[in-house]
Amino acid sequence: MNTTPFTNGTGTLVLVRHGETEGQSSIRYHGRGDVALDERGREQMRAAARMLRGEVFSNVFASSLRRSIEGARIIAGDDAAIITIDEFVEIDFGDFEGLTLDEIRQRHPQEFERWRERRLEADYQYPNGESGAAFRERVRMGMQRMFDLWREGRDEFSGTALLVAHRGVIRLILQWLVGITPAIELGSVHILDCEHGWRVRAVDLNPYRDQAR
Repeated sequence: MNTTPFTNGTGTLVLVRHGETEGQSSIRYHGRGDVALDERGREQMRAAARMLRGEVFSNVFASSLRRSIEGARIIAGDDAAIITIDEFVEIDFGDFEGLTLDEIRQRHPQEFERWRERRLEADYQYPNGESGAAFRERVRMGMQRMFDLWREGRDEFSGTALLVAHRGVIRLILQWLVGITPAIELGSVHILDCEHGWRVRAVDLNPYRDQAR
């Protein structure tokens, strides 16, 4: 991937995965399903907000699903102007939507085996859902839109931007910008700095888990 449009600036990108949901995102495959945060998920976002208290966000982005928008509002504050990016919705899991791993295995045994064997291939497509290639292209378009909005008509971006989104989306962005694939748990925080080239400040920070120790 040509990352030139995404390196022309000096700034910080904070990526946060949304918290736990009423649809049990910790154990169920929720893609385009618009499930809301549950109380634990809100507390995960509040923990992220406390960790990021010193950051001043020049731009706040979120996917267009409720769990991301609410997470962004908890972190950035009620007065924040949240820009939603449709392209950052999670991959469409198709027939697997809302199911646990065991439920997928039981209800769709043939597709389950095909998924386990081919899920990392770009042309694998979830049954009645989205292919990996289509998802990657959609997220790439979302990145272009995010950086265009971040630049606000200037030649370069600057300041600190927050993005609250989903595991698959954050994973692709991190792979493209810094070449890593972290775990990206619910409520996790990832911070990248750019000075005409990206570097990792921190990945897989989990303020909710850490405060519970």
